Amino acid sequence: MNDLLARSFYDDVGGRPTFEKLVTEFYRGVAGDPVLKPMYPEEDLGPAAERLLLFLEQYWGGPSTYGETRGHPRLRMRHMPFKVNPDARDRWLHHMRAALDTLELSPLHEAELWAYLERAAHAMVNTFDE
Repeated sequence: MNDLLARSFYDDVGGRPTFEKLVTEFYRGVAGDPVLKPMYPEEDLGPAAERLLLFLEQYWGGPSTYGETRGHPRLRMRHMPFKVNPDARDRWLHHMRAALDTLELSPLHEAELWAYLERAAHAMVNTFDE
């Protein structure tokens, strides 16, 4: 019984392989997106993918590597240099939805993860300019 109580969302959905797949599929979409791709400073999306993977792992109960290497997430502050308008938000959600659909999670886990991703995407909007 104690093992069940100690399990996290991260464990329940399959741990690192699940989040690696989510992030890989997400960045596959971003790589071809004319609005989102220019927001990533590195030509190679690998460093951004690693940061997102570490963040999601920590947020959902996995290793705390993100905090140990980057400190507090400060998501809004880290996104301020970029124009995150409703179009960018919707594109981000489109690619994340497509990535999430590849995971074959249980309906409960899928709904919980998607609800968080939607809230996070809406919170990152920092302008309504085109």
